Amino acid sequence: MPLHRDEGVVLRTRNLGEADRIITFLTRDRGRVRAVAKGVRRTSSKFGSRLEPFTFVDVQIFEKQGRDLHLVTQAETLAAYGGTLVSDYPAYTAGQAMLEAAERLSEDDVPAVQQYLLLLGGLRTLASGEHAAGLVLDAFLLRSLAVAGYAPSFEDCARCGDPGGHRFFNLPAGGAVCSDCKPSGSVAPARETLALLGALLAGDWGAADASADKHRREGSGLVAAYLQWHLERGLRSLRLVER
Repeated sequence: MPLHRDEGVVLRTRNLGEADRIITFLTRDRGRVRAVAKGVRRTSSKFGSRLEPFTFVDVQIFEKQGRDLHLVTQAETLAAYGGTLVSDYPAYTAGQAMLEAAERLSEDDVPAVQQYLLLLGGLRTLASGEHAAGLVLDAFLLRSLAVAGYAPSFEDCARCGDPGGHRFFNLPAGGAVCSDCKPSGSVAPARETLALLGALLAGDWGAADASADKHRREGSGLVAAYLQWHLERGLRSLRLVER
């Protein structure tokens, strides 16, 4: 149907003309959707601040057949996480990286329910301040990569499947590797770092919260490198994230 209603998170906005904006959403039913919000930059706009990044909205969209851009006809705020995040620099920059990653790991008009639920849950956790922003970001990135089919191994050998904790980590191989399978270019992070990343992927927040800062920093570097390997270029937002 040309007119449909959906829930979604605003990922990004871009000005169009004098008063309009192109809004990029990650929606529950249709994946990534780009639509024009007419007159949203005017002070009299009926949308107000509902279509800003980090906003969880109930949105009605009119699909223009044969067009890349659809049209936003109605939007109601379900949760506005931006107001909380903007006053906390580490949380805000981590949130920006999450939005960018969600956009990169989804496709236009292709359902991506798991990515959508991961993003929504990640933003809720980030806004609550329950865990360190860097940990929330790395957990989100690892799980998003897993949903996209790029789950790294942090314990069993990614090549031969040999169980047990292994000393080496290799990006092209898919994570931890044993000494027999170790390709050239492998790195040897601390065992505690690999344990932390495994905890973040599994959702073991007790272990993650108890981790040392040096292992968090090393783990964040591995996550960023692994993400860049699979996306073929890094996230611009990661440069601003405090580590």
